[in-house]
Amino acid sequence: MSHIALYRAWRPQTFQDMVGQRHIIQTLQNAIRENRVSHAYLFNGPRGTGKTTAAKVLAKAVNCERGPAEEPCNECDACRGITAGHIMDVVEIDAASNRGIDEIRDIRDKVRYAPSEVRYKVYIIDEVHMLTSEAFNALLKTLEEPPGHVIFILATTEPHKLPATIISRCQRFDFRQVSLEEQSERLFEICREEGIEAEEDAIAYIARLSEGGMRDAISLLEQVAAFGGSRITLDGAVDVTGGMAADQFYALAEAIRDRNVAAIMPLVESLTQAGKSADKCMENLIFYFRDLLVLKLAPQGAVTERVVDAERFRGMADAFSSERLFKMIDTLNTYQSDMKHASQPQTLFEVALMKICTIGNESAGGAGSGGDAAASSPPAASAEVQRLRQQVEILERKLEQLIQNGGGAGSGAGDGGAARQPASPSRRPGFGGGGAAVSRSTVKLDPFVAAAGSPGTGQVRMKWNEVLHRVKEARITVHAWLVDGEPVAATDSTILVAFKNTMHRETTERPAHREIIERVMQDVFGNPVKLATCMLKEWQNAASRSGEQEGETLELQPDAIDTGEEQRPQWVEEAVKLFGEDLVVIKEDN
Repeated sequence: MSHIALYRAWRPQTFQDMVGQRHIIQTLQNAIRENRVSHAYLFNGPRGTGKTTAAKVLAKAVNCERGPAEEPCNECDACRGITAGHIMDVVEIDAASNRGIDEIRDIRDKVRYAPSEVRYKVYIIDEVHMLTSEAFNALLKTLEEPPGHVIFILATTEPHKLPATIISRCQRFDFRQVSLEEQSERLFEICREEGIEAEEDAIAYIARLSEGGMRDAISLLEQVAAFGGSRITLDGAVDVTGGMAADQFYALAEAIRDRNVAAIMPLVESLTQAGKSADKCMENLIFYFRDLLVLKLAPQGAVTERVVDAERFRGMADAFSSERLFKMIDTLNTYQSDMKHASQPQTLFEVALMKICTIGNESAGGAGSGGDAAASSPPAASAEVQRLRQQVEILERKLEQLIQNGGGAGSGAGDGGAARQPASPSRRPGFGGGGAAVSRSTVKLDPFVAAAGSPGTGQVRMKWNEVLHRVKEARITVHAWLVDGEPVAATDSTILVAFKNTMHRETTERPAHREIIERVMQDVFGNPVKLATCMLKEWQNAASRSGEQEGETLELQPDAIDTGEEQRPQWVEEAVKLFGEDLVVIKEDN
């Protein structure tokens, strides 16, 4: 049986057949029984939860020849005609393709005429949020003064896009996601009727993938059944839907737990060879670590439906600290957002996995020997983390090459040696084209040292997090380099940022990156601001020299000073140039 035939065969024909919406069904049935049917309804909720189906069942219930009845008989001419779509008085409109004012005007012109075949004219407008503003205005006029023989049923997944004037004239019903238990029960019922043998884990897996949509669950069931024939297994369901098996989850988590990058790369390659997409693997991995975190923070009351082997899963949860899991999930979520626009999602997935291998070094309280392996020998762990950071840095360089406009493909081969051997601090290869060195500006630190304690510097430091956030929104890769630096001083038109890492500083100073940062700083501070950079050690040395000289002011005798004029002797001017205006004090000779 094809998917369409299977879905149609199991599409609810009465309120009683619907799954998971008892509160809505009871309300509608009470209204029909008491003859208090409204002229307009708004059905909203996630996809596949029964909004359009409920609208059609309601249309049959109010027009049933044996009613109006709480349940349509599905035997009379009216019920069978509405089910088949032959009754002209029950109209279903897809607002996604009929969203203009002309279509709504046509409805407005026709509603004045009485129904010809059944008791009520029923207009079902699906995806109503897609209507234009003009169409909403035309619909509003009809909803304000509706004829007594017309019922409007609006269905949408995004009610927040509807005008408040439309919502206020409708009875609103919020359809919820169908629970896993209700979905599994209905899927087992379908399998029994269709003569399909299904494993309980496979049905639970299909129900979880549908994310609360009964329609999606039936679609996935048909897809898996077509693959497995008369028997549905968990492995078959995982293969067909492109998910990751429990063993693959465990192997990846084990490698991440032990910070074993060498084991991660073959695992990712095997997933790729098996046809698993990088974005789907990333999504599944986030769910996996989320379940580990839930099990760790609420071991007694937590219910993680994705768990297949509970003991094995609990052991893996004990191997991680909650702090590390939080950081790992945050990191994976960040990379998942970047993957939507990446030309090489697999590379980004590999970088994300290597990144979370380097997160934290804390012991996972109560963990087994695997979880504390990194913490048991600090010297070895430190060397291992350093090695991993270097590998991540190499991958980040490759990623930066791929992101650049047309520059990455040409420079990949030529820069291979530079990627394996760290370049000298004074001259590192650039990422953009052919290995040319990035020019680094020379900054005189004395004016910035003098301004380090100024109110302007304090204001910059308070707003720096906002600058980083806006840079991240503008371009995530620029934020990755800029976050290594910190603002140490600010003059009227320039902000000095000190970096710990030479590569981060050089990459930040690239013209394209500098332009983005300076544009963001102008937006944040309200005036044009230039970016200046230095190494943190240089700044610390300059600040310490200034501290040593503080209090040792040079006293000069104004022998040739004419106090009545603004001019000063040449040697005084030279002293001011050498030590700065603030450190030179001229005293009168008593």
